[in-house]
Amino acid sequence: MSTLATPPLGLYVHLPWCVRKCPYCDFNSHTAPDQLPVGDYLAALRADLNSELERAQGRHIETVFIGGGTPSLFPADAIGTVLEWLGDHLAADAEITLEANPGTLEQGRFAGFRAAGVNRLSIGVQSFDDARLRALGRIHGPDDARRAVDAAHDAGFETFNVDLMFALPGQDHAGAMADIDEALRLGAPHISHYQLTIEPNTVFYSRPPALPDEETAWAMQQACSAHLSGHGLQRYEVSAWGRPGHACRHNLNYWRFGDYLAIGAGGHGKVSDEHRGRISRYRKVRVPALYMARAREGRADAECTDVPAADRPLEFLMNALRLDEGFSLSLFTARTGLPAAAIADRIQGAVDDGLLERDGDRVRTTPAGHTYLDSLLQRFLPETP
Repeated sequence: MSTLATPPLGLYVHLPWCVRKCPYCDFNSHTAPDQLPVGDYLAALRADLNSELERAQGRHIETVFIGGGTPSLFPADAIGTVLEWLGDHLAADAEITLEANPGTLEQGRFAGFRAAGVNRLSIGVQSFDDARLRALGRIHGPDDARRAVDAAHDAGFETFNVDLMFALPGQDHAGAMADIDEALRLGAPHISHYQLTIEPNTVFYSRPPALPDEETAWAMQQACSAHLSGHGLQRYEVSAWGRPGHACRHNLNYWRFGDYLAIGAGGHGKVSDEHRGRISRYRKVRVPALYMARAREGRADAECTDVPAADRPLEFLMNALRLDEGFSLSLFTARTGLPAAAIADRIQGAVDDGLLERDGDRVRTTPAGHTYLDSLLQRFLPETP
């Protein structure tokens, strides 16, 4: 086995409460009580972080992503407290993202979040169409979404993301394009644009809404992609578009198979140990009350498992092949600890079939490979007897 190199490090912070659970959401989110247990949850996060920093192996945290749930339900001083704990562990130029929903009660907090140290927002707009928002169970309307984007500008955020979904219940081609146009008009420097999928353990899974057919959804995606490109946003990942300098560094670390710590109920982390040649994945206890109790006892992990060498090619490629830049074979070796020869034959087979292209050390998907990414990834499943 080749030498495993220690990759860059991020931190994910999970705040699990929402005003209301959306019917399509399969994240670990819970309807907020009348009074958020901010103090108790912060105490649990502090104890959890103390344990997590041992996994940092002396590395600076280069990116922080505060997700949920709806993190912007928490007051700005609570977010600032979490960031203060990081102290010297945080890189001087760290990207610090906070997810925010466009509810009118939250917009006034944007300036507070900026003052607390957050330098990037991800605003969960999903659509600017009132009927589509109601179909998705969102608590905000189109005007709330517009005000939220304006508030991000006003609060001094130089970069932020607008989340948009397409192939929504009752949505047509014109509606999908109108959402893109509105986000562009509002000056969003980064747009996440992804298809609504029906996930298990959601309301939509048990009571599926009528969605556009696959052909219509594909046409929406192609037209919206061309429109975004035509307005100066570059696609750098399957569903991520940004103007130059506005790519999400935290997500790029995921897609390049970097390391990330996790604190908060249900958070997932990944760490590499180059001295032992190990890569481990772990997750935290999901239920908020149980998480708070366990974290204070130093037992917030629900499970921790090593990634076997046989599984590493698929795990790496599931992320790296989403990127338009693809990956270098030297990065594959550094992040997995495996020689490039471990995947050379399968890469060549995919090149021969027009799904991948290779230029020296660099490998990336072709347009056909992007279209049939799931089938392409199946070629890298662990070999079994």
